[in-house]
Amino acid sequence: MKITGLGHAGMFIETRGGSIICDPVLGPSFFGSWFPFPDNRALDWERFGAADFLYISHRHRDHFDPALLERYVPKDIKVLLPEYPTDDLEQDLLALGYTNIVRTEAGVPLQFGDLKLMVTPLRAPSDGPIGDSSLSLDDGTASILNQNDSHPLDLEKLFDFGKPDAYFTQVSGAIWWPMVYDLPQDAKQNFAQLKRDAQNKRAMYYIEKVDAEHVFPMAGPPMFLREELFRYNGTGLENDSIFTDQREFLAHMKEQRPDQKGYLFLPGTEVEVQGADVTVTQTLYTDAEIERVFGGKWNYLAEQRDSRQAEITAEEATRAEVIPPAEMLAALKEWWEPLLRRARTIRNGVGGVVRFRIGELDMVVDFPKAKLREYAGEECIYWYTIPADLVSTNIRDHEIDWSNSIFLSMQFEVGRSGKFNEFLTTFLKCLSRDRIEYVENWYAEQSDQTEDAEIGDWTVQRRCPHLRADLTKTGKIEDGVLTCSLHDWKWDLETGRCLTTTGHPIRSSRVRTTPSGERAAAEVAAG
Repeated sequence: MKITGLGHAGMFIETRGGSIICDPVLGPSFFGSWFPFPDNRALDWERFGAADFLYISHRHRDHFDPALLERYVPKDIKVLLPEYPTDDLEQDLLALGYTNIVRTEAGVPLQFGDLKLMVTPLRAPSDGPIGDSSLSLDDGTASILNQNDSHPLDLEKLFDFGKPDAYFTQVSGAIWWPMVYDLPQDAKQNFAQLKRDAQNKRAMYYIEKVDAEHVFPMAGPPMFLREELFRYNGTGLENDSIFTDQREFLAHMKEQRPDQKGYLFLPGTEVEVQGADVTVTQTLYTDAEIERVFGGKWNYLAEQRDSRQAEITAEEATRAEVIPPAEMLAALKEWWEPLLRRARTIRNGVGGVVRFRIGELDMVVDFPKAKLREYAGEECIYWYTIPADLVSTNIRDHEIDWSNSIFLSMQFEVGRSGKFNEFLTTFLKCLSRDRIEYVENWYAEQSDQTEDAEIGDWTVQRRCPHLRADLTKTGKIEDGVLTCSLHDWKWDLETGRCLTTTGHPIRSSRVRTTPSGERAAAEVAAG
């Protein structure tokens, strides 16, 4: 098996059962803020785009680059689709013209000739853009795990596939804390150090648990080439940023686990794996160039910044015209207030008023009352300052995930009173009915373990296997077929099998009447 680094989390994998291009990105991503580090433009993208399979781990734009796909990846390629609770990634891919979809099942291996593969998705509200995934591969010559950005809780399911010979994993996570926060500089520096330590600790936890002989840190850090963000590259010009680079992490790993083998995985790195034997070759960067990239990092970054401003200017030209304040407030009210009314758990979890200063618009979102209105001096638990062209563009594009656009761009400022509020961030990345329904029901399911309910002559699990809707409210049974009216998904109750898509079985049993007239349930399908 041969793995070639494509930059950031991207890789091209050649196996006995076909080739896979994974998370290819050229960027810039997130409103022109993120570029892969180091530069990956000189790769042979025509060659890599001609793979047999395309795997996009999740929707974050530093993993999913529509412009690159349009230019280099043919529309008839087989697409390995993770089994996510909402179909946002699938719809994105279909909109680009990719219809040859292989719908994988969570943690279930698939066989393509000599190639066995498994996609393991994570689906909690806090998992990336409501979804993240890893890819396991084995072609008889070698086994690898591309864990990517995912942070699985149940490693045993991954280990059931087999212990990997080579392990590829994120070590520098994508987040905007504490760089954009309204904090004193010494506090920002302290929090940045704590965040870097936590990221290193998390990466080492997985490295130790997976215990692969060969480890390849990847999926970060980015290059920030916008003038106002340049200071936040790496650990920051003033030690107030969080992005540990590949070589820094390898030094940390060597201290923690000196007997484990770690390798620099860059654009053009070729990794040949034959069982426990691994050969690593750098094909795009010479040793001297690698030293310049990492040893003289700020000079290298400055060269990149000075030569790539045209890409930033081009991205800015794609943004929407700024919407006048009154029209912007009206558009956001029409969009957000119906979602807020559905988001009872989120509203209660936020529990206060959040202020948004967007150009000339100064508004609040009153979560307890599910209302948007102009700011009137009330006390707020969070306050954002966001450029109006970014919000105007998200309104034009109906961007349902503001963490995957504005927040990861780091082109905003934020402050808060008290601790981080996960419910607020969850709302701002769930700006669609499907996402709100899913997370609300996900939260409800964590505390509601009763689960079963009677509908007509059947006892079924209360929550829909699709998006956890309450089937006592959305379910209808005709001729032994249960239909959830929310999205028209259907199940055969005799077998529990989903009739709408692969997987998603339901637990069901027929209610029967005993000779004494009492009703009793006969288990039919375990789900």
